[in-house]
Amino acid sequence: MTALLAANKDILLFTAIAAVKVLVFLGGIMGFAGLLTLAERKVSALMQDRIGPNRASVFGFTFNGLFHPVADALKMIFKEDFVPGRAEKLLFTLAPFFALVPVLALFAVIPFGDYVTVLGCRVDLQIADLPLGLFFVLAMSGLAIYGVFLAGWASKNNFALLGAMRGAAQMVSYEVVLGLTLVGLLMIYGSAGLQDMVRAQGGLIHGFIPAWGIVYQPFAFILFLTAAIAENKRTPFDLVEGESEIIGYFMEYSSMRFAAFMFAEFVEIILVSMLAATLFFGGWQIPYLYETGIILPGGLQLPLNHYLVAALQVASFSVKTVFFSWFLLVVRWTLPRFRFDQLMGLCWKALLPLALLNIFITGAVLLALGKL
Repeated sequence: MTALLAANKDILLFTAIAAVKVLVFLGGIMGFAGLLTLAERKVSALMQDRIGPNRASVFGFTFNGLFHPVADALKMIFKEDFVPGRAEKLLFTLAPFFALVPVLALFAVIPFGDYVTVLGCRVDLQIADLPLGLFFVLAMSGLAIYGVFLAGWASKNNFALLGAMRGAAQMVSYEVVLGLTLVGLLMIYGSAGLQDMVRAQGGLIHGFIPAWGIVYQPFAFILFLTAAIAENKRTPFDLVEGESEIIGYFMEYSSMRFAAFMFAEFVEIILVSMLAATLFFGGWQIPYLYETGIILPGGLQLPLNHYLVAALQVASFSVKTVFFSWFLLVVRWTLPRFRFDQLMGLCWKALLPLALLNIFITGAVLLALGKL
């Protein structure tokens, strides 16, 4: 009986900790995605020499447009939820869920810190530490294709279907390149677990250079970021929602169904930013910061409290995520849109051969160094 009670207590504690991690991490992501909708328009206004959104107010206070995400959410909620008469109503309804839910599920395997000790228990700052987390990311991201294609097909609109066909072709193509760009990291770090890869980046090369992925695979990072932007369907790869051509897989959607597609795009920006930080820029790692504190080359040490170290690591990951999110917004308002033939040609004729070449060179170097 005592053993059973102890087991139940452990299960309840594990469930409570997991629930807190989900609520805090995903809650923060949803809030940040809402702020990105404002940042998107602020960045475009800055680059086009405009003021940008600044009118929404509460009791006369605008806080430079901070209330606009709330105003947009209320507007979406109260808009008419229109369903075309010829549409496949079940699939038309499910398509936004297929677009949003797989993206949210991917955050479960992203480590946003190392660990903290709570009531004598070690709590990993990751919702699910899967040994094949990188493959989970690639597999789940592929499910988002169904949301795009079903939205266009179920609408029974030829222009929406055209956007959906473009989207499916684009996402399938760039998924291949996206996966190949990460093979070099798998070869170097010897693990597909994202937490393992981040911890491996905590080492030093020649005693002072951080062993981050960008140091080992700078070329792969450029290919990865290009493929990830295309997978996210953002400018200059936004052919699936070409406003000037009046096409788009979600053109028949309104109200909260449309909001789900729009929100999924901004959540994907955060996901791409977190993956870039995790795989190539050390994730939560800070150079020379270890569990016991700061240890500089030469042996100089500065002991730090365990919880302060954990807070600094989470802050480091957050800063890297915010930086890459800002960078993706700037890219969106800087580069012109490709033609569709240029988009596919870039994938199959340029990025794919370069990704394969990167794998070959990485393997040759590792073989020459005797690490294979």
